[in-house]
Amino acid sequence: MEKKEILRKLDHTLLKQTATWEQIQKICEEGMEYQTASVCIPPCYVKRAKEYVGDRLPICTVIGFPNGNTTTQTKVQEAREALADGADEIDMVINLGMVKEGDYSSVYEEICCLREVSRGKILKVIIETCLLTQEEKIKLCQVVTKAGADFIKTSTGFAKGGATFEDVRLLREHVGENVKVKAAGGISSVEDAEKFLALGADRLGTSRLIQLLMKS
Repeated sequence: MEKKEILRKLDHTLLKQTATWEQIQKICEEGMEYQTASVCIPPCYVKRAKEYVGDRLPICTVIGFPNGNTTTQTKVQEAREALADGADEIDMVINLGMVKEGDYSSVYEEICCLREVSRGKILKVIIETCLLTQEEKIKLCQVVTKAGADFIKTSTGFAKGGATFEDVRLLREHVGENVKVKAAGGISSVEDAEKFLALGADRLGTSRLIQLLMKS
């Protein structure tokens, strides 16, 4: 697979707690230079980043990150502010406590609320696969599809594990035809990136891939 093709599917990511504007500016410059799908950055930097890149690069940010257990109204307000600041894509974290209680109707309703707020923009739903059973992953594929999100995303990168080949294969198999898959967390080689894409991932979330691609 050509490097340009991989880069077009990359959400070039920096979500560390210690991220500075200088570092965010650098990944924005890299995103523009290498024409990545987006940069994925903390909400506090969205306005400055959008002013910096203009229409040259989509800005993605995270909502309810990383734990997902803020209230739905808080997530809605976070999303509204991010979109007003210029975000083009929203990656929201679901409430995993609701999943563990089997309260999928509340998970669905929350995603619908974020879908309504982000109408016309890309909405990705982070389900944190490393904390789920197979049955929960399959059920969430159905919920995310029904709620009308654009992507189901494997991981925040802040839990005990990230994307796996098995999970990407499973999500691709069970998600609706209009929903894409984003693999994120722990992608540490070009070979792994290529395999995730071959298994059906449409986006990759990682901070390391540009450097790895330039070395290969």
